[in-house]
Amino acid sequence: MKQSRLINVLFVVPCVFAFIMIIIIPFFFGLYYSMTDWNGVNNDVNFIGFKNFKTLLSSPEFLFSFLITVAYTLINIVLVNIVSFGLSLMVTSKLRRRNFYRAGFFVPYLIGGIVLGYIWQFLLNNILVDLGNMLSIEVLKTSFLSLPHTVIWTMAVVNTWQYAGYIMLIYVASIQSIPASLMEAANVDGANYITRVFRILIPMMANAFTISIFLTLTTSFKQFDMNLTLTNGGPATRFLDVPVKASQLLAMNIFSTATANRMAEAQAKAVVLFIALLVVSLIQVSVNKKKEVEM
Repeated sequence: MKQSRLINVLFVVPCVFAFIMIIIIPFFFGLYYSMTDWNGVNNDVNFIGFKNFKTLLSSPEFLFSFLITVAYTLINIVLVNIVSFGLSLMVTSKLRRRNFYRAGFFVPYLIGGIVLGYIWQFLLNNILVDLGNMLSIEVLKTSFLSLPHTVIWTMAVVNTWQYAGYIMLIYVASIQSIPASLMEAANVDGANYITRVFRILIPMMANAFTISIFLTLTTSFKQFDMNLTLTNGGPATRFLDVPVKASQLLAMNIFSTATANRMAEAQAKAVVLFIALLVVSLIQVSVNKKKEVEM
């Protein structure tokens, strides 16, 4: 018994060591540097307390990035999960070639965010605009990425196109774990398909919704690669009478600050992102878990 326990510990030690070196220690270093004036170049570092955090609260650029990140996340949670759930119902039905469709819907997830951004940028800025000019369709003559009021929605649609197939697999696994006899019994009792979905499938898939919403939330909050290549933060708009980038999400705002040699300020923004994501994620999981119990 002691030997078995020792073997288990020896297997765990490398993972724990890697976690401490890669996650825990850098995290606390980050907390320290967020309270300094470090610029990433000079070795002279002065402790300035919460000055960087106070600066963030008065920065229209950071506040706007935070707000549009929240808006983008909410849009994604709704779009991704509705589309994913609809796709999961389709590929678990008696539809012919459903396995082919299942694989096809998942393929976009395999495309990296950098490549995905460039592909969709070309489609939206060139193909659709040329098509709009050729067919005299006014709504297509201007790229959706160039308008401040449509760019976030366009990013959310692109993200849904990529991410829905992955979330779909979670819903598919949950649907397949539900005994078919329940749906058959409800069908015999006269319940139509919509009723069976809302009264049987959705309540019994509560755990899948918790996982899917959590994954969508965290991924959206941390979105960077697609944001960088698709819009690069543009176009320009105004917030509190200050010029800001209309689609610069929080992760990209942190990156831009760091590349401007304002490392301590960027680290302070990263700490705010971590805290916001932690709080929102805990609330979301807690609320969904309570609904699981109720269902």
